[in-house]
Amino acid sequence: MKIIADSAIPFLRGLFEPWAEVRYIPGAEIGPRDVRDADALVVRTRTRCDEGLLAGSSVRLIATATIGFDHIDTAWCAAHGIETATAAGCNARGVLQWVAAVLVHLSRTQGWSPAERTLGIVGVGHVGSLVARYAADWGFRTICCDPPREARERLGFRTLAETAREADILTLHVPLDATTRRMADAALLGTLKPGATIVNSSRGEVVDGAALLRSGHPYALDVWEHEPTPDPTLLQGALAATPHIAGYSEQGKATATALAVAALARRFGLPLEGWYPPGAARTAARPIAWQELCATIGGACDIETETRRLKTAPEEFERIRDRYAYRREYF
Repeated sequence: MKIIADSAIPFLRGLFEPWAEVRYIPGAEIGPRDVRDADALVVRTRTRCDEGLLAGSSVRLIATATIGFDHIDTAWCAAHGIETATAAGCNARGVLQWVAAVLVHLSRTQGWSPAERTLGIVGVGHVGSLVARYAADWGFRTICCDPPREARERLGFRTLAETAREADILTLHVPLDATTRRMADAALLGTLKPGATIVNSSRGEVVDGAALLRSGHPYALDVWEHEPTPDPTLLQGALAATPHIAGYSEQGKATATALAVAALARRFGLPLEGWYPPGAARTAARPIAWQELCATIGGACDIETETRRLKTAPEEFERIRDRYAYRREYF
């Protein structure tokens, strides 16, 4: 058995070697010659898994250690007998804590308290539902928008237009697909209140960066169009700017790797079901008051320092991301 794995995925080295040949390659460099005789791939967003990579290969499973899967052509894979598995929900609390750090930063720099702000949450899945719950506890008025869930479940979610009109802060937690690509375009941005802030930790292409700059609205971004080379003007203008690391918590990364390992264990009969990285922390979910959050979040997710680091050396985007010291979730 042969496995090709992104060399930046943590906790993985040495795990499969008793049963398989494993090659560790930087994700962006994995090519057709590498996967030709592979049985499985363990990847992140930097590996585009489509016909160009996979045609003629022996790959039977792609496990991505990410919640998103827009880097995988799932239709082509399904048509060619390649199973795909994601790590959906693995880093939800990591992203929650990045959003919390951004909200605290905005409250300090813009001069408001949660009771004075309406938080519009677009996408109420693993991450958005956590953001909605905690933000309500912190005192925000929250309004939620999730058109696919509303169509299926009739939960009373607001429309995107309503949410944009009422929000003082609009935070985006949607997958990237045909309906969400450049969802935050000039038309949507034009419906926001003057001074309303855009927060995006989903995928860079969900926001039209040029339109955002023209709109004059303040913004905080973890994800960018054209990663790892974001628009320099967009980067320098951000109130908070990080290199796609919102979900980079120790627990999130450990869970992501564990879910990828579980997918390979099921598919190939390996004795690794239930494996979790030895010594890695586990999520400790608990409520946290706004006052405690303000006093502690800087020690766990220092948005100001991360923003300075990226703005000072934007050419180091990928290096900063790959060498990021995973945060430890504490709520």
